[in-house]
Amino acid sequence: MATDAPPPSRAGHELPSTEEFRAVQEGAEFGELRRSHRSFAFPLTVAFIAWYLVYVLLSNYAGGFMGTKLVGNINVALVLGLAQFLTTFLIAWWYSRHAAAKLDPKAAAIKSRMEHDA
Repeated sequence: MATDAPPPSRAGHELPSTEEFRAVQEGAEFGELRRSHRSFAFPLTVAFIAWYLVYVLLSNYAGGFMGTKLVGNINVALVLGLAQFLTTFLIAWWYSRHAAAKLDPKAAAIKSRMEHDA
């Protein structure tokens, strides 16, 4: 159901129209923002899922290796399991830094321009 009525206002400002949103979405600047996000997030996601699946497969099919004691009662399975948590936090931290440095400034510029033009 398409309508030509202006979008509802927010804090006294008229919101951009659907056509304005589409124009920005199809623009080069938004494409660069999307590319920057995808070029970071997709490879890291694939790598983490592969690392997780390797851990699961080792746990299922390499019990002898995973049960190898390293120090006292600490074995390979425990170390790799804890490494899963460590890599999760490292990836979150790394993404946060990437977003603050590369994504947020581009997104803020697009948002500012859209709010100013509206």
